[in-house]
Amino acid sequence: MDTLLQTDGQILLWIQEHIRQDWLTVIMNIITTIGGCGGAFWIGLCLILLCCKNTRLKGIGVSCSLAITFVLNNLILKNLVHRIRPYKVVEGLVLITKEPGDFSFPSGHTAAAFGTAVALCLLFPNRYGRGAVVLAFLIGLSRLYLGVHYPTDVLAGGIIGTAVAFIVTGIWKKKTGAEEKAKIEKTE
Repeated sequence: MDTLLQTDGQILLWIQEHIRQDWLTVIMNIITTIGGCGGAFWIGLCLILLCCKNTRLKGIGVSCSLAITFVLNNLILKNLVHRIRPYKVVEGLVLITKEPGDFSFPSGHTAAAFGTAVALCLLFPNRYGRGAVVLAFLIGLSRLYLGVHYPTDVLAGGIIGTAVAFIVTGIWKKKTGAEEKAKIEKTE
């Protein structure tokens, strides 16, 4: 476990030393803000899906994925694990964004992004999904770049969001498929 924690910190210091640039910091702060603000971007996206008649049913699946990811990640796991943010622990790591007020593990930004993006990708594969997954990946990277999460925080957040999305959309597809089948049988 000590080796993993040391590797986590060394990766962040490597990013700080070799990748951070003033121009890139501006971009990474924008990307992390898209994924932050209480999940406003992802919530807004879900609301748009729910408001449009032709995306409403699938929007319910995407919204459920986001909600369950939030509860599991931010309300349960963060409070069970209590991992201190890396900029408070890793000697020499400089925080270059607003200081978060919660615990570090797992990354809430990353979990919400992947929970929503993967659900979009599974339910709207040719429309919105791929771009959302790219954004989710960039949000995870931004959290490392800015020094607010360890790599394992981001990895766990991505895995949690992805797993929830697969489970929720699997259940959603089963339920809506059964409803469609019942409608077809009724008309025959």
